[in-house]
Amino acid sequence: MPARVRKLKFDFAGPECEPRPFGIWAPAFFGCTLAAVLCSLPIRVGYAQEASSGSVSVVQPGAPGSPSRRLPASTSGVAPRLSQADTEFMQGMIMHHSQAVEMTALISAHTENKEIRTLGARISLSQTDEIKFMKRWLIARGAPLSMAMPGLPDADSSNQPTHAMPGMPGMDNKDQPTHAMPGMLTPAQMDALGQADGAEFDRRFLTGMIQHHKGALVMVQQLFDTPGAGQDADLFDFATDADNTQRAEIKIMEDMLKEKR
Repeated sequence: MPARVRKLKFDFAGPECEPRPFGIWAPAFFGCTLAAVLCSLPIRVGYAQEASSGSVSVVQPGAPGSPSRRLPASTSGVAPRLSQADTEFMQGMIMHHSQAVEMTALISAHTENKEIRTLGARISLSQTDEIKFMKRWLIARGAPLSMAMPGLPDADSSNQPTHAMPGMPGMDNKDQPTHAMPGMLTPAQMDALGQADGAEFDRRFLTGMIQHHKGALVMVQQLFDTPGAGQDADLFDFATDADNTQRAEIKIMEDMLKEKR
């Protein structure tokens, strides 16, 4: 083989620069090399599997400042237990999102502002989809779609006005929002929004939706501040995505308000 390689170099670099020897010898040379590599793969893979078969272990990371632990190979993962706070967060956020969708439904009849219309369409679409996700999440876990509160409309009914909530704990008959639902607009605020038009509607919509979004951020923070809550992977992803989205939309709406002043 070394002789062939030397001849290959000599013939290729000769004065006539004939490529023929390269065409003759290269396939044989590289073909043998490739065949040797391919033939050796099953042996090496099998060896790796065999070598590692007796040394499988599960490593459990320790708390900050504590060492990790090695667990038996038979150890299996256990899904975190569903927290009551998880269920209540989803139930409450369905109601919270429903009011935002109701607010956006007023836009077409009360303003011609293209920026408000575009923003409202985006909020309506995203929060309607999120409501569907939250309902599926609750149904999959055998949980009711709404909290057990006397006098509240069924959260599964999309036709119910969310500002008409006479029985909600923490909501009086005037302008005080419910303590359990941060950021929710009061009946008086919703009525004022529905009676406004043009630039006045735009201002009330933006200030009301900023208040509403900030309330959702509080709800997410309350969830993660509750011991044992927010461990479900789907819920964690949803809550963090909702937090990021609404923070971005708050910034957009604050900038829109500044332009109107």
